[in-house]
Formats: sequence, structure tokens, C-alpha cells
Amino acid sequence: MMQYVQSFIRYIGDEKGLSQNTLESYQRDLLQFFEFIEKQGIESADQIKKVHISMYMNNLKGHSFASSTLTRKLVSLRSFFHYMVKESLLEQDPTLYMESPKLEKKVPQVLTVEQVECLLAAPDVLSPPGMRDKAMLELLYATGMKVSELMALNLDDVNPDMKFLRCTSSSGKERVLPISSISANVVGTYMSQMRPNLAREQQEKALFLNNLGTRLTRQGFWKILKKYAAESGINGDITPHTLRHSFAAHLLEDGADIRSVQEMLGHSDISTTQIYGALTKKAMKDVYENHHPRERMYSTQLKERSSHDND
Repeated sequence: MMQYVQSFIRYIGDEKGLSQNTLESYQRDLLQFFEFIEKQGIESADQIKKVHISMYMNNLKGHSFASSTLTRKLVSLRSFFHYMVKESLLEQDPTLYMESPKLEKKVPQVLTVEQVECLLAAPDVLSPPGMRDKAMLELLYATGMKVSELMALNLDDVNPDMKFLRCTSSSGKERVLPISSISANVVGTYMSQMRPNLAREQQEKALFLNNLGTRLTRQGFWKILKKYAAESGINGDITPHTLRHSFAAHLLEDGADIRSVQEMLGHSDISTTQIYGALTKKAMKDVYENHHPRERMYSTQLKERSSHDND
């Protein structure tokens, strides 16, 4: 069965142009499934039935995998078996009519404006690595890009003078994004004054370079972000996506049009963007309860009653 997995990975890589990370994710999911299946005594793909896939999914649930992870693994299986039927390697698709796990809508973590300011001020801009880090953090918060899109930027993708950049998603979709004047100044300074100190090869096109003079990786940026978050006194599990969430929530909180935010984030479905609207409503409710005179008066009365009752 492993030969089918390899041929499937080659197929989706060639036909759909998926990124290497996505291909590796598909492969891991399928190998995990077939390892489970072989333990059930199944030796060929045509022996696999819907009940076996249900057993596998229930087994994953028993190990407390998140619903998003379960959905992704089922999508991997569906794509594989669809390919097998398409290539006449199987007569029936055992994943047909299987329901996807219900996704839990988690409220994204958002930093306050003050926390973002502290984070952006943390790098030492007098050193080449520090100015690089400052430029990366500024661009993430200024555009809401994903970290993979940030790391994929090349020199000719960014125009600080015109205050825009061009980024490409993992699916190959390109979008042009505006950047703030502050971010443009920081990135322009990094490109002209600091990046040459990091570059070792003149032909290197990557915008953000590591200490070896090659393209910085997502893992490298993750470590950098954790370091500055700790220095800024930001508690919690901050990730590169936290800045993306903060970008969207702060724009909407300040009155930005949700369709424009959707376009900047690259969301195909506006319902994905609307979750930030819910965050904004909660923030407004908190502000109202904490600052409206009548609401404060009511809260004070409740506290007094509670104190009196406890006495």
C-alpha cells in the first residue's frame, strides 16, 4: 500500500502544486492511517471499508486530538481514496458519505495595542539582526500576513517607497498589501543599511536572512518571536498567528470594513473573518460595562449587596 501513497503524493504535488509542507502533512496522515490499518490485519487497499475508517477516527478521538486535526486527517484520506478510484486502483471510495467532525470555533488570542507596541519596540535596531527582527514584526502587524508568506518574501516583493508589498500564499494566490509609513521606513532601512551585513551571496533574493546569509525559516522566526515576547512581559502562548489575529481585530475595532480586512487576510470565506467581529463586540461590551456611569453604578450596587449578604 505504501507505493500507492507515494504515487498519490507525487500526483498532488504535480497536479495541484501544493507546498512541500502540505505534501509532508498528507504523507504523515496517510502513513499513520495505514499503520493503524495493518494492525487490524488488512493487507490491501481494496479490503478497506467505511467501518475501518470509522474505527480509525474513533481511535484518534480517544487520544484527544483536536477536531481541526481530525478533520484534516479525514480530508487526507478522502483525497487519497478519491485518487485511487480516479486511477481505477479501487472500485469504491470508502470515505464516501462520511461526516466530518464538527469544528470547535476557538476565539483567537489577540494582543492589546499596548502589548503590540512593547513587542515592536523590543528589538535592538542598532544591530543587523535586531533591525531585521524589527522589520519582520512590523510587517506582520502591518499586513496580517501568515509567517510562511513573510518568510517567502523576496527583495523585489517589497516597495518601501510606494508603501506596498506583494505576497503569495501556499496555494499560489497572490495579493498586494499596503504597509504603514512606520513599517515602510523600518523595512527600507533594513534593506538598504542592515541586510547587506547579513548577506553573503549577492544573488540571494530572500528578504529576511539568517546568520548564515540564507533565507530565515518559520522555525527561526518562531524562536525570535518567543524571545521578544518574553522580554516584553507578554504572557501566554504567543505565536506568529497572534499578530495576524491582532492585526484583524484592531482594524475592525477601529471601524475598518470587514470585506477589506477579509481581502487583506486572504480569506476565501467571510465567515472566517467574522470571528474578529465577535471579538470586537466583546471588547465593546467590556468597555461599556466598565465605563458607562449607569452600568458602573449597577455593578457597585451588586458588590455592596454581595458584601452585605456575606456579613
